[in-house]
Amino acid sequence: MRKLLGSLLLLPWIPSFAAADALPAYQPLEFLAGHCWKGSFPGGRTDEHCFSWIYEGKFLRDLHTLRSDGHPDAWGESIYFWNSPAKQIEYLYIESGGGFSRGEVSADKDALVFPDTSYVESGKTQVYRSRWQRRGESAYDVVTEFRTADGWVSGFKVRMEQVPATK
Repeated sequence: MRKLLGSLLLLPWIPSFAAADALPAYQPLEFLAGHCWKGSFPGGRTDEHCFSWIYEGKFLRDLHTLRSDGHPDAWGESIYFWNSPAKQIEYLYIESGGGFSRGEVSADKDALVFPDTSYVESGKTQVYRSRWQRRGESAYDVVTEFRTADGWVSGFKVRMEQVPATK
């Protein structure tokens, strides 16, 4: 479960709509759109995310692939949407192992903040939170923590760098 969560909030490129078409509420996410980002974990595991606007900028899609030597690729998809009554960007995350989560994302200066939410897979639930801190125009750092019976513990840290789309 943690392996796939490692790729959360981290598939092949698909066409994107121009950022100018996006709803103004998506401004904190605009730097991601139209680009692919890749990060490496210890042990050779990699995670690649490709973000694109869909439905004329009404939603932002994040397709990702988690690769690990000796294991089949795992895939996931997040759809970010504007919840107008709540005045909040939210997301739905689904992944190839059958897991899912739904949560909120907000901006804090140059960071995206994903507060506590639950990832559910095969009847098990893992509570996590994450922060994506921008590092210039072409990178961001992901820090994810997991809640345990003893409190919050470090899950993983990875630098995501902008890369050309793969096919």
